[in-house]
Amino acid sequence: VEGLGNTLAITFGALLIGVIIGTFVAVAKYYCEGNKKLRFVSWLCDLYTTVIRGIPMTVLLLLFFFGLFVCARNGVPVAVAAFGINSGAYMAELIRSGINAVDKGQMEAARSLGLSKSQAMIKVVMPQAIKYILPAIGNECIALLKETSVAGYVAVVDVTKAATNIRNKTYDAVNPIILLALIYLVMVVVLTRLLAIMERRLRKSDGK
Repeated sequence: VEGLGNTLAITFGALLIGVIIGTFVAVAKYYCEGNKKLRFVSWLCDLYTTVIRGIPMTVLLLLFFFGLFVCARNGVPVAVAAFGINSGAYMAELIRSGINAVDKGQMEAARSLGLSKSQAMIKVVMPQAIKYILPAIGNECIALLKETSVAGYVAVVDVTKAATNIRNKTYDAVNPIILLALIYLVMVVVLTRLLAIMERRLRKSDGK
């Protein structure tokens, strides 16, 4: 139960951080398009996504725990930060794709009505982009849930590490692993069902 709680805490904590970072990076990239003055900001965003996506999650987790947060006593916040920063690099591309999916005429129409670019982004573009982004974020959440199984490398008792501990104490090599697989399967099925419900509601809001 403790391991399951830590797994869910890491998953949703990292998802929140990933959405925040991803939104910031995606919007920054949007503003940088065609603006030579912001070329350096665009370069930083590209550097972040390239570096983070190029480092395996396990290696990034080890770097955080044994490098950046070597004095940390609790591995859960470290895991949340590591998974969140990793998720942010993928979220940035998902959110940027959602923004680009909105017709550019929407921004132009909003600007012609007297809205600033920031106001048009917040009030016009993002509400429409969310309909494209949410399903992708749901899929990222499912992938993130399964990725957290490596959190045990930094002394975090997630559900996978808990199953391993039980296996070591009972010398039962099969049943704890089967139970672990079933736990992950149930969580993924529940998240998939919630994602399907959300997508149906989005289609209804579009009148489809």
